[in-house]
Amino acid sequence: MKTIDRSRVAQLMDRERATFRQRHAQSSRLAEAARRSLLFGVPMNWMTRWPGDHPVFVDRADGARFYDVDGNEFIDFCLGDTGGMAGHAPKAAVDAIARQAARGITLMLPTADATWVGDEMARRFGVPYWQFTLSATDAHRCVIRWAREITGRPKIVVHNWCYHGSVDETVAILEGGRAVARRGNIGKPVALDETTRVVEINDLPGLEAALAAGDVAACLFEPALTNIGIVLPEPGYHESVRALCTRYGALLVIDETHTISAGPGGCTMAWGLDPDFVTIGKTLGAGIASGAYGMTGRVRAMVLQHTDAKNADVGGIGGTLAGNALSLAAMRATLGEVMTDAAFEQMIALGERFEEGVRGVIESHALPWHVVRLGCRVEYLFRPDRARNGAEAAAGQDEKLDPYIHLYLLNRGILMTPFHNMALMSPATTAEDVDRHTEIFGQMADELIST
Repeated sequence: MKTIDRSRVAQLMDRERATFRQRHAQSSRLAEAARRSLLFGVPMNWMTRWPGDHPVFVDRADGARFYDVDGNEFIDFCLGDTGGMAGHAPKAAVDAIARQAARGITLMLPTADATWVGDEMARRFGVPYWQFTLSATDAHRCVIRWAREITGRPKIVVHNWCYHGSVDETVAILEGGRAVARRGNIGKPVALDETTRVVEINDLPGLEAALAAGDVAACLFEPALTNIGIVLPEPGYHESVRALCTRYGALLVIDETHTISAGPGGCTMAWGLDPDFVTIGKTLGAGIASGAYGMTGRVRAMVLQHTDAKNADVGGIGGTLAGNALSLAAMRATLGEVMTDAAFEQMIALGERFEEGVRGVIESHALPWHVVRLGCRVEYLFRPDRARNGAEAAAGQDEKLDPYIHLYLLNRGILMTPFHNMALMSPATTAEDVDRHTEIFGQMADELIST
């Protein structure tokens, strides 16, 4: 395998930064103006994570493409880090959103769309009872509170290097055998080991040890890690997780927010998982804030037993805008007409094509990297073999190569997710889009290893 010349990476990065400046003069002016009133110069702090001198300012987006204020066109494989997985401004969803906005946005009363969406979520994920939120983070918080209430237990278990939004209990990593705050965890309310135990994905003995004390309310797991590079479960892992949760009385929560890429019912349906709760957010409303959590009939009975209807508004579950009419109209249109079963077949086929193209470049250039896919979600990591757990995936990150590749692609009209090398297919993505990435990725590899 080839050894990457680090001095060459630095030289190439300098060139790419200069190209970025030439292509984004108007974005540069807007970025300077934004520093007057926006913390970190952006409306949300993670927008600082893009390569280049500043973020690209967007003018408009449509389907699998967007256009910046300087007139540059981009193929979008980031898709809002799954929030735009339905594609940008899909007509069915946009029309439904406009109709509902004109008829009322939020009322604290149900609409018929809510029942349709609940039935569809039950069909897709196999758990029958649902509630709606404004994000996956909201859904996780609700489920954790329910789990603690109905089990009478305080702790949760998460995977090392997991990502479940901004839920306090989950911003933790495994260090020295105990849960500690992940770097950047701001203002944590308590030490993480008071609320949380952390185990590696695929470590069944570690999971059993975490559950054995009998104080765990829930295991909150993505079925595959997705935010540190895709780490897939080993054969039989999830069956054993289910058995251990049952044995030790912990509830199993499956977070499908990113792993919906596996199919219309996420990994839960594609892999035949058996969770007590399912949580999901981001893509359900084609970009309109929306999330949901579902539960089995057994868990519903436990929830009803512990519900105090008189104090439903102050119990820590839900929010004033949760389940609003606009979100539900967007979800109904998105699930019913955009993110359909047929659309997923097409998206997964494109994911396979993307994976094959990247693998071909890696192998033909003898690069010490690998590519891994979860349905229509694909990532490449800077290590020769697949990571078995979060720690191995984290060790495969590269603080020099990662921004270089992102900026190289960006300067040639391709956007990848800023936090890692993730590409996502939407119903609007085409084979030509995928092949364009393969072409540019190959050119990048040619330059990187040339002498």
